[in-house]
Amino acid sequence: MRLGSLLSGSFALLCLQAAHAAVPTEAALDAEAARAMTATQAKGLAIAVIDDGKVVQVRSYGARNAAGDPLQTDTIMYAASLTKAAFAYTVMQLVDEKKLDLDKSIGDYLAKPLPEYPDDDRYAPWSSLSGDERWRAITPRILLTHSAGFANFYFVEPDEKLHFHFAPGSRYAYSGDGMILLQFVIERGLDLDLGAEMQRRVFDRFGMTNTSMMWRADFAKNLADGWREDGSVEAHDERSKVRAAGSMDTTIADMARFSAGYIRGEGLSAQGSAELAKPQLPITTASQFPSLQPELPTEKRRKDLAAGLGVVVFDGPQGHGFFKGGHNDSTGNTWVCLQRGRRCVVILANDVRAEAAFPQLVRFVLGETGAPWTWEYGEMKFWKAD
Repeated sequence: MRLGSLLSGSFALLCLQAAHAAVPTEAALDAEAARAMTATQAKGLAIAVIDDGKVVQVRSYGARNAAGDPLQTDTIMYAASLTKAAFAYTVMQLVDEKKLDLDKSIGDYLAKPLPEYPDDDRYAPWSSLSGDERWRAITPRILLTHSAGFANFYFVEPDEKLHFHFAPGSRYAYSGDGMILLQFVIERGLDLDLGAEMQRRVFDRFGMTNTSMMWRADFAKNLADGWREDGSVEAHDERSKVRAAGSMDTTIADMARFSAGYIRGEGLSAQGSAELAKPQLPITTASQFPSLQPELPTEKRRKDLAAGLGVVVFDGPQGHGFFKGGHNDSTGNTWVCLQRGRRCVVILANDVRAEAAFPQLVRFVLGETGAPWTWEYGEMKFWKAD
């Protein structure tokens, strides 16, 4: 029995070592990225690799604009919804400092009822919720787990007003306006400037010198435009307002630093760091978008998929992991981390067509992770290497 146990343990160790892929060489990564760009026709792509909580590779490929200027590791790129992960990291620091409680009603932080605040184009029209007291049940945890009950944004509603589609906290449905509401609570309830807080608590901490929640004039000298699905070019948007849902500009070098610091838990208590990537709420839909869709029957739900705080968490062949995507008409970003070995891949693409290669590129670096690509991208046809 002892010999059998030893053999069993050795076999398990070998399986684990096989699943834990070695970090590819730069030459190998370059070749795989080139194949991915050829297959998808993507014009620009940047990749960072983190191993044992340290940045080990930062690479960029292709062009940053239609003129053919090279995409570099310090080129300014749109972070899109990766902003939400940096925002959640900031929020958790406030929780560690007892300035915010994840499970306290947002009403406890506001000087007057939420619907009584005048409409402000920096946020959402909270006045839409007048007469509906369900807003009082909303907590920071609910907002960070996309379970407030809102559509993604109020302006996609037929009447361009904010509505509850289900009881707060009862299920997952992606909502940028939920993040904006937590930003409002921090700015109006705690009297903090979110842009300044994220600059101090995240960007300065991790040496992210080319990252900001608002447009900076110096970004113009090395800026990435984007390519849409049809191959047309979209100019980089100079965002003039801090938006927790997605206003961050960054670079692949800066996102590498953030990813390494995040997976190490730097700047957070051990409990706070663990809370971010802890399964908080089951995910019950077949895909992430559209954000408001029927829940699957219990037997068809992916049991290992859940909302974390600002990220989505999963379990796969290498254990527990988390990820966050970011997307618009000309941007595709992904960030996948495995807690075992503190290993991550960050991909920023200024061409939305590159998204079809993300599963293969992540697999090439990390091995099979179990990341829920179909849930994230729906019916997209992914590129697979021969």
